[in-house]
Amino acid sequence: MAQAKGDTVIIKKYANRRLYNTQSSSYITLEHLAKMTREGLDFKVLDAKTGADITHQILTQIIMEEESASGEQMLPVNFLRQLIGMYGNSMQSLVPHYLEASMENFRSNQAKLREAFEASLGNNPLAKLAQRNLEMFKAAASAFVPGLNDSKPAGGESKDDEIAQLRAQMAAMQKKLDELGK
Repeated sequence: MAQAKGDTVIIKKYANRRLYNTQSSSYITLEHLAKMTREGLDFKVLDAKTGADITHQILTQIIMEEESASGEQMLPVNFLRQLIGMYGNSMQSLVPHYLEASMENFRSNQAKLREAFEASLGNNPLAKLAQRNLEMFKAAASAFVPGLNDSKPAGGESKDDEIAQLRAQMAAMQKKLDELGK
């Protein structure tokens, strides 16, 4: 069942710590909620007994699990100490708004940087040369391995993923060409 844009999925948390997605009528895990968050799906977590909104607690729990699960931590210790120090401070009410605006600016700048990088690859003559070389290599490889060019990308990747992979390969080839030219 696909979620329409703007719909909020209600998740109920029961006393046994299980999470129930009322839209799909199934039990889910914190990993499912993390995936929903990454996909931009809006959800609200309610305590099944009291009806209280506990979304903030659950999102904080997801962050804590992400921080401890992977070897890399996104939140530096100094940042966490400063954040804790802001609790009870007269500026505490301003921090959430500031952090939201900072994150929005970060995402906007990230998108602009990605667009600029992709545009620079498209206008680079060495990137075009690398693209032609890659196409010639694929054509030559298909002569030795029939059906090579007919295969679909692994894992059902989209054309955007293919283009991103090709650009990464072109950048690597350009780097090698630059090293050979020295």
